[in-house]
Amino acid sequence: MGQGGAAALRQRIRRFDHAVTLPLVLPRSPRALRLVATALAHSGDLPVWIALLAAAWWRGGPSWQMRAWVTGAGLALLEVLVIGIKSLIRRQRPPGTDGLIYRKADPYSFPSGHAARAVLLILLALRLGPPAAFIAIVAWSPFMVLSRIAIGIHWVLDVAGGALLGALLTVAVLGGASALGITL
Repeated sequence: MGQGGAAALRQRIRRFDHAVTLPLVLPRSPRALRLVATALAHSGDLPVWIALLAAAWWRGGPSWQMRAWVTGAGLALLEVLVIGIKSLIRRQRPPGTDGLIYRKADPYSFPSGHAARAVLLILLALRLGPPAAFIAIVAWSPFMVLSRIAIGIHWVLDVAGGALLGALLTVAVLGGASALGITL
């Protein structure tokens, strides 16, 4: 594919992404719905998960501490990868003013770190348990990820790319733990 063909393909993908994303963005009112979506969007922030992992480490026994260690290592690696990819791709977030904290701290949208984090957490909870954690994360994560689109700070393909990255990194984390002799 020549340079013109690649540019045309990128343009078609961008048009598709816009056409799929824009209908999912919430209107300015009712305000209460936007506030709920914003709270859900923040529930996937990394500090929330660091606090939860610290609590699991502190309050749990050895099996919880191992879960917290493996999950924390996965989240740290994922954060580095997301930041690196965003720095390379430099895709701008959708237009708007919501999610100002994200827009200022991280102006780029691809891949969605929140979607990547959600998939990593789902797959690790599936593998490491307990079942209640898996069920809770599976129930919460789609709403959190969709809220990122609903408040207008991610495109649909940002979320899809983040989900794929989260799945790939989970495989690497579990493989790395196994190679280190960590029984999960």
